[in-house]
Amino acid sequence: MGDREQEWPWLPPPGPGGTGAGVGPEPLSETLARRLLAQRVVLLHGPLDDLSVTRVSAELMALDAEGDESVTLRVDCGEAALAPALTLMDVIELMGVPVRALCLGQVGAGAIGVVAVCAHRSAMPSTRFSLCEPTTQHEGHVRNVAQWAELQAAERRRFCERVGAAAGKPPAAVEGDMEHGRFLSAAEAVEYGILDEVSRPDAAVHGLPGSGSPPMGFRPLR
Repeated sequence: MGDREQEWPWLPPPGPGGTGAGVGPEPLSETLARRLLAQRVVLLHGPLDDLSVTRVSAELMALDAEGDESVTLRVDCGEAALAPALTLMDVIELMGVPVRALCLGQVGAGAIGVVAVCAHRSAMPSTRFSLCEPTTQHEGHVRNVAQWAELQAAERRRFCERVGAAAGKPPAAVEGDMEHGRFLSAAEAVEYGILDEVSRPDAAVHGLPGSGSPPMGFRPLR
């Protein structure tokens, strides 16, 4: 058996049920996820909800505590509610190491804010961006509708303020684009201010912005 075969063993697919738990090999997706984490890469793939924001936040904080190198957040997220998006934006801004976003596929709704607050933002040339209102559902008593609407308005206002600060645009302009729905190519996202560059062989390398103050981070103080 050659060295390459020893380094990358063949893994058969999991048995019936697809979980890979118990007898037999574990799912290939979990194996790849662990290898990516070892390279300080976190995946944000699919809708951003309460479950996925917990996983992504935990992985980011764990990598922050384990080393001083930057972390790459690979984003392919077309659906993201504002509440989990704001939570993940908080985590990214409190990281003690830079978070570099690499976008591919599609980035929409609240995921725009997650990318915008990263220290460096890049995207594949075919990535699609949609700055639009996320779909939300409210299940409750009719008397709570007004309170729920006020909460949603406050979340949208905070979201637009933070995206506007990252993109260099007035919050009102961001809110107007969200209400009408604005679709951007990767190149247009650079012009809008939510990306630094489109990833190409000749792409420029941007330095990481410094805040001038010590990073907080998710590790014990020494």
